[in-house]
Amino acid sequence: MAELIAGMFQASRYKRSQGRIARQLTLAAMALAVAIGAWKLSDGSATEIGKYVVPMAVLAVGWWASFRLINLPRFADFLISVEAEMNKVSWPGRSELRRASMVVIIVIFFLAATLFFYDIVLDYVLGIFGI
Repeated sequence: MAELIAGMFQASRYKRSQGRIARQLTLAAMALAVAIGAWKLSDGSATEIGKYVVPMAVLAVGWWASFRLINLPRFADFLISVEAEMNKVSWPGRSELRRASMVVIIVIFFLAATLFFYDIVLDYVLGIFGI
């Protein structure tokens, strides 16, 4: 907890050139979540302070906290390692992706039909016994 509090009040950026994409996407997602929360907070208030000042303060503090959070050493190292692992992934080509997607869709329809058949049979058997 002390590391978190100390990290929130540092001015430096931790390993700023490493893990840029993962850190930027994480920051964007966190900033978007804070912005949506501040926007929703402004909807319910009738006063000027509750409608504009409080949501803007929440937005500013939330964006600052998001920026500081992605620069904490433990969290930043995690995001750096995530990006390093994602660079090692061999992504499928378009045709392989299409074939694999078709297999998944066909298997889902087959399983849905099988469950539907079992449901009909079970309904018929239980209907015979009056259950």
